[in-house]
Amino acid sequence: MSTPSPVNRETHELPSSGGKSYPPIEMWRFGEPGARPKAYIQAGLHADELPGMLVLRRLREALEEKAARGEILGEIVLVPVCNPIGLSQTKGGYLVGRVDEATDRNFNRGYPDLCALVQEKVSGKLGDDADENVRIIRKAMRKKVAAIEPADAYETMQKALFLESCDSDIVLDVHADNEAQLHLYTGTVNWPDAKDLAAELDARAVLLSDESGGEPFDESNGHAWVKLGAAFPDKPILQACLSATVELRSNNSVSAEDARRDASALLRFLTRRGLVAGEEGAVPRLLCDAHPLRAMQQLRSPAEGLIVYKARLGDTVRTGDVLAEIVPPLGGEPSEVLAETDGVLFARHDQRWAWEGKVIGKVAGREVLEARKGKLLTD
Repeated sequence: MSTPSPVNRETHELPSSGGKSYPPIEMWRFGEPGARPKAYIQAGLHADELPGMLVLRRLREALEEKAARGEILGEIVLVPVCNPIGLSQTKGGYLVGRVDEATDRNFNRGYPDLCALVQEKVSGKLGDDADENVRIIRKAMRKKVAAIEPADAYETMQKALFLESCDSDIVLDVHADNEAQLHLYTGTVNWPDAKDLAAELDARAVLLSDESGGEPFDESNGHAWVKLGAAFPDKPILQACLSATVELRSNNSVSAEDARRDASALLRFLTRRGLVAGEEGAVPRLLCDAHPLRAMQQLRSPAEGLIVYKARLGDTVRTGDVLAEIVPPLGGEPSEVLAETDGVLFARHDQRWAWEGKVIGKVAGREVLEARKGKLLTD
């Protein structure tokens, strides 16, 4: 009989803030600490984006069965509920989990620039062995992140999550959009390496960006290696972290069937990547192409009023198509919202009221849009 693989549940306490106390962050660690490859997967960073929490519970249960049979080959860290602060924020009967109510900071922005943190520390230590350079850089990353002194509960949470992810081979930050098909954000350098992840999850859009702006969690982990390669062009530096934001459809679309399917897809991905023993099967056919994030049109309302969509999620649209009308309820002519690119409408807004400038949908296009510059994500 096989020796069971180690499984450890760890807790990270958060300090009280503004008179409020929070539950600890709970992490499950599968496999021997320090084993490679290492995968870090979290859900609920935007705490009102709910389906990922159930998916990671199901994945945890599957990994516990694998561990009991001694089938964990690498190290896997799961954080099914990574943001207890956001889960504590309610207003009008709803979770308000996207931003910290005390400071108005987006929970998925402002993570440390790992390259800037370690560049001076690793300078003069890197050589001609690419694998050794990765080891040196990862050690420096953990040391520098561990030395960060957080000022409050928000920064304590950021540090706890980032310390565990910063030296990982794979980092997946599981989110959900407002009303959407499943899609991924990942670095340009990670494509087509991430193709198996997108195919297993049945993604309907993949958006690629070197720097989307704002230092979101997954990008801060993965893009550091691109920056380090540019900082030390005479040294071999691998892209040692495949990071991605996985958007599991719609915020409130929580179902047992989807959770089982998504957890199984992630387990097959981890198996294929050598973290879990077993048969992963053939990679499914990917039903979309990957395109630059700068080719994604954010549909912005030109006026205030009711949103009446003229296109459904998943519809292929052409430049000039009317995708929605903004209808003033007290009278007057509706305003049209037009497609500015050919592509697929993969996200809409579930609250059918708009104001001028509000993002009410997203089209995954193919050609870069010149107007898409600066911060590319929705705040």
